[in-house]
Amino acid sequence: MIKSDTTGRSPDIILLIVTLILITVGTVMIYSSSSPIAQHRLNDGQFYLKKQVLFVFIGLGAMILMTRIPYEELRKFAYPGVIISLILLTLVLIPKIGVRVGGAARWLKMGFFAFQVTELVKIIIVLFLAHFLTRKAIYAKELMRGVIIPLGVTMLLVGLIVIEPDFGTAVLITAILMFMLYLAGSRVRYLAGLVAMLIPVGVGLLMYKSYRMERLLIFLDPWRDPQNSGFQIIQSLISFGSGGVFGVGVGDGRQKHFYLPEAHTDFILAIIAEESGFIGVTLVICLFAVFVFRGFLIAFKAPDKFSTLLAAGLTMIIALEAFINIAGVMGLIPLKGLALPFLSYGGSSLIMSLTIVGILLNISAHEP
Repeated sequence: MIKSDTTGRSPDIILLIVTLILITVGTVMIYSSSSPIAQHRLNDGQFYLKKQVLFVFIGLGAMILMTRIPYEELRKFAYPGVIISLILLTLVLIPKIGVRVGGAARWLKMGFFAFQVTELVKIIIVLFLAHFLTRKAIYAKELMRGVIIPLGVTMLLVGLIVIEPDFGTAVLITAILMFMLYLAGSRVRYLAGLVAMLIPVGVGLLMYKSYRMERLLIFLDPWRDPQNSGFQIIQSLISFGSGGVFGVGVGDGRQKHFYLPEAHTDFILAIIAEESGFIGVTLVICLFAVFVFRGFLIAFKAPDKFSTLLAAGLTMIIALEAFINIAGVMGLIPLKGLALPFLSYGGSSLIMSLTIVGILLNISAHEP
């Protein structure tokens, strides 16, 4: 069992168990969903499984490391982290340094895998906001020092993320900013004013790129272009419908056989729905609900304002990513290419998600 060096208390065991279950389910389903395409493309049906297992061990190592470093020490990295984020977000935009996939420059080549910079930036922004809003707590109700300064720093990073482009992550970070400002004690009328100003900006960015409007139109009517723009969501809905209550059996799904694109990444929940049915999807949603509940409980019981804001902000990252992915593949909101934490294939998402878990476990070990 993981122990805290500082207090000797055990971290939140329920959060740890839920995380390990999600990772186990994700690893099994990544193998199931990726084996046909891996066999076809790479002549190795276990290719993605072997890489994901390596990511799991790296992520667990990061999680354990975060449980051993006193969370107060993380405050030292708040401001340097912002500078590092600016550098990394600039590097991904430079041709031949940043890796461009599907028209978006979001990755840096890191040896055997491409690292998605925004996964790290989300954690750094939460760390910066938790530190700044704690340090300037007496100015929480002031507009300039309590709202405008953290807003300006965050929007600088968000602006670079929009340029990549990654509109969904930009919206997610903005939502976390508003949430943390509210928790820190900012006046509601200031936050309402910010929302009123940001909505037109968001609508403008939505309309600026035609593919964003197309996603909205496809969300409203997927069958308007079933062979092109609407293909992914239609195949995802077919997966959910095919699974029934108990599913067709793990490994026996058909949609992963070149029908559903990105079956092992963004749409892994659709494969879970087909192969394990309503029961499997409900289990996954319940596990995320328990995770989010325990995360906010850790924030509520945290020993100081910094750890409260840090735990709440990190929990919101997982909560929003899970909600956006689950609702998107179910057709409840427009699709956005966010991974499902702990379940989707990918090193960046898994390692950073487990880093978040390590910090939450660390804070939970310091509960009074």
